[in-house]
Amino acid sequence: MAWLAILGLVGLTAGCSKPEPEAEPIRSVKVQTVTPSVLQSRLEFSGDVRARVESRLGFRVAGKMVRRQAELGQRVKVGEVLAQLDPQDFRLANDAAQAQVAAALTNRDLAAADYKRYKELRDQNFISGAELERRDTALKSAQAQYDQARAQSSSQGNQARYTRLVADVAGVVTGIEAEPGQVVAAGTPVVRIAQDGPRDVVFTVPEDMVAAMAVGSPVEARIWASDAVLSGTVREVAASADPVTRTFQVKVALETAEPPPLGTTMTVVPKALSRAGAPVIKLPTSALWQDAKQGSAVWVLEPSSMTVRAQPVAVATADGNEVVIGSGLTPGMQVVTAGVHVLAPGQKVRIYQERTTASAAAVPAPAPVAAASTPAAK
Repeated sequence: MAWLAILGLVGLTAGCSKPEPEAEPIRSVKVQTVTPSVLQSRLEFSGDVRARVESRLGFRVAGKMVRRQAELGQRVKVGEVLAQLDPQDFRLANDAAQAQVAAALTNRDLAAADYKRYKELRDQNFISGAELERRDTALKSAQAQYDQARAQSSSQGNQARYTRLVADVAGVVTGIEAEPGQVVAAGTPVVRIAQDGPRDVVFTVPEDMVAAMAVGSPVEARIWASDAVLSGTVREVAASADPVTRTFQVKVALETAEPPPLGTTMTVVPKALSRAGAPVIKLPTSALWQDAKQGSAVWVLEPSSMTVRAQPVAVATADGNEVVIGSGLTPGMQVVTAGVHVLAPGQKVRIYQERTTASAAAVPAPAPVAAASTPAAK
C-alpha cells in the first residue's frame, strides 16, 4: 500500500506544475531587396485657359442703368451697344448748353455790329480812339464767351453719348457686374470682355517651386477632355504670393494658331520641375508603418539571424502606387513588404515562399489485355 501512496503523491505534484508556454510561431514575410530605380511620375498642375487681355468696361458718367443688351457668353464686335443709362438729364443739360451757345452767339454778333459802327465813326473823327478800343474789347469778350459756350456744349454732348456703353474691342462677354435698375457711379465695371487674340494657361505653384519657373521655360499643356497636347512657354510669374493660398500664379503662352476655348481645363507639366528619370529608391506603400517616436519606418531583415529591426525612413514623394524614400535605406537591404503591422523588433521570421501547385502524377496506362485464342476444332 505504501507504493500506491507514493505514486499518488507524484501524480499530484506533476498536476500542480505550470505547463510550458508554446513557442511563438515563426511568421512568414515577403521581402524586397532595395535596389536603385528611376522616377516615373511628373509634377502636374491643373490650369485653365484665359484671355491674355480682359477688359472691364463701365460708363464714363453716373446714372441709373435702364437696359443691358450684353449677355454672358455673347460674342461682341467693336461699336456694339452693351448697356444704356437713363439719358433724360443729360439731354436736358445738352439742350441748356446749346441755348447758351445761341445766346453767346447773339451777344458776339451784337458786339461785332457795334464795333463796326463805331469804327466807321472813328474814321470820320466823330468819336475818340478810346471809345473804339472799348468796343473792340467788348467784341473780344463776347467772342470768348461764345467759344466757352461751344466747348461746354460739346462736353455736354459727349456726356449724353456716354450714357451708351459701347464695346471698344471685339471679344466674348465673360462677366456681368451690374443689372438694369441699378444706379452706377462713373467707372464702375458693368461688363467684362475677354478680348480676341492670344490665350494663356493660368495655374499656380507653391512657393518652394516658384524659383524654378523662369520666364521663357518650356511647358507642356494637355487638354483635360482630350489627348491633345500643346506646347507653351512661361510668359509671366506673379511677383507676390496669393494672400490666402500662398501660391504664385503662372501664365503660360500657348504656341498654337487655334487656341482652346476660354475656360478649358488643362493639365500643365512644367519641364523645369520634371524629375522623371532621376535615380531613387522606391518601395510599395505596404512596407511603411508609423512609429510613435520615429515617424515613418520599415522593417529590415537581418539575414544572419533571420530577425527584423525597425529602420526609420524619410518619405520624399509618391510615384504611382509606390513611395519614394528620401533617406534611411541603402541598396542591398532587405525590407519587409507585407505583414508589417504584426511584427516586433527582434522577432524571428522566415521568407514567404509561393506555393506551387504540384502537377498531377501521370497515371500509368493499363496494360493491354491479350485476347484468348480459341482452340481449333478437331
